[in-house]
Amino acid sequence: MPTRILPAGADPDAVRSLTTLLSQLPDAEPQPPVTDSTQLVDTLARLAAESVDELPEVVVVHERIGPVPALELIREVALRFPAVGVILVTTDASPGLFAAAMDSGARGLVALPLSYEDLASRVQAVAQWSTGVRRHLGHGGEQAAGAGGTVVTVSGAKGGVGATLTAVQLALAAQASGRATALVDLDLQTGDIASYLDIQFRRSVADLAAITDISPRVLADAVFRHDTGLALLLAPGEGERGEEVTDRAVRQLISALRSRYEVVVIDCGAQLGGAGAAAVETADTALLVTTPDVIAVRAAKRTVRMWDRLQIRKAEETTVVVNRHTRSTEIQPALVQRITGTALARTAVPASFKELQGVVDAGRLHELDSRSTVKQALWALAGELGLAKAGEAASHRGTGRAAGSFRRRKE
Repeated sequence: MPTRILPAGADPDAVRSLTTLLSQLPDAEPQPPVTDSTQLVDTLARLAAESVDELPEVVVVHERIGPVPALELIREVALRFPAVGVILVTTDASPGLFAAAMDSGARGLVALPLSYEDLASRVQAVAQWSTGVRRHLGHGGEQAAGAGGTVVTVSGAKGGVGATLTAVQLALAAQASGRATALVDLDLQTGDIASYLDIQFRRSVADLAAITDISPRVLADAVFRHDTGLALLLAPGEGERGEEVTDRAVRQLISALRSRYEVVVIDCGAQLGGAGAAAVETADTALLVTTPDVIAVRAAKRTVRMWDRLQIRKAEETTVVVNRHTRSTEIQPALVQRITGTALARTAVPASFKELQGVVDAGRLHELDSRSTVKQALWALAGELGLAKAGEAASHRGTGRAAGSFRRRKE
């Protein structure tokens, strides 16, 4: 689906140059430019009166616009048209202006002179954000009708808190409920999904990094089809190849996965790189897994603050999941929420390593017993997040070994 982009600026030469560059972006559909703040707001109001779907996904505001100053104009657009993503084009790329633009409601800033790579990357990210907003608002044409899948990232506050376990079980729950599901390992240096599921593979996410047009066939060639039905896109076996996976490659990959799968679960690990940051930024839901201990909760708070400083994700747009929870621990989920300033998953995952040890050691995490309290909690979390259809995940509990019994019933 083309990305509609509305340029706005008072300098004819600058706007002409901007429009020419926008027209070169893949799947871009530049709209006739507007020349002042009044015309921009009036144009958006007219389109919104017809339908939110008529609004452009992206508005690019040149710093030379008037009569209303650029930052004030961005603030008005963000307030009146929350489904439109605004990018500021400016000669001043200082941290101070960047922060002021973000505070005004901009979704990005591109420095002059314009670079094709910078503009393409920012437009793509903002367009995906806009599409996600419209999906949540119940708009978005084909996307809302199901052509665009839901993307959930799972990150760890620190290593060893259970992010991969969470990602795998959420994906299994979504797949078991009848939704076509992809599970992606973006823990590029130390990803363990292949070990948890005891599989040997040849292709990885690194093999897609250099491909600019990820067609369904190309994607299918890179995906490993698991016995449970999950489509797996795994971290490279050679950790150094993780450097090949750029933020731009991840955005292209997520776009391709959205068009093919109803649910995409991405394990981002605990270390933030460009690839993981791009995934978290573009996700519909970003989960941050922590355990209820001082070290992990402090790490969660640092991660949330870092995401906010880097304009990756705001604290209130992040959902913390408390793993290994017990009623006797001093740090309870409500306290974690207060410390981090995030949203909190209603479902906490109980501490019960004995339930997990056998299947983890055997690399058969998909065969975790349905009576397991850990599995029941994680599948309940999948329902809470809307990844599993209402009542579907619950109907698979209490029926013995998960993967085997599901396959037998389907057969």
